[in-house]
Amino acid sequence: MIDLKSKIRHVPDFPKPGILFYDITTLLQDPSGLRAAIDSIVEPFKHDGIEMVVGVESRGFIFGAAIADRLKAGFAPVRKPGKLPSATTRASYALEYGSDALEIHEDAVGKGQRVLIVDDLLATGGTARAAAELVERIGGTVHGLSFLIELVDLNGREKLAGHRLHSVLKY
Repeated sequence: MIDLKSKIRHVPDFPKPGILFYDITTLLQDPSGLRAAIDSIVEPFKHDGIEMVVGVESRGFIFGAAIADRLKAGFAPVRKPGKLPSATTRASYALEYGSDALEIHEDAVGKGQRVLIVDDLLATGGTARAAAELVERIGGTVHGLSFLIELVDLNGREKLAGHRLHSVLKY
């Protein structure tokens, strides 16, 4: 098995002092690493009848579309406000200092469709929880959430209680 952690660059003090940023661009540049990451993110869900993969802006798009292809499912993006061209539904969430929001097209997920939400990182859980709320608000069923990286000390899992979660790498 490929050591995925060894393919991720650690960038200290980015985007601000005191933050250690896990840069996945080095993993994405490595064909075998990228393939192994996608395989690992999708593995627990590959026989679950997922009908739609929802990828969270922006690195969730990279993995989400590939995972949708592997699962023979559709793909829908969740984006920052004002980026989607048709009618949307919005969910706001708290940040350490302030708030942010995400949107999804109102018709992105069919009623009752089994959805897998994908992103590169689970940190505090606010973004993932907002994505799950959006999927449920438009009628989808969140079957699970899958991440490449989980920052365990930030307790993001707590905000996602009741949902099936999978993270490949834990820091």
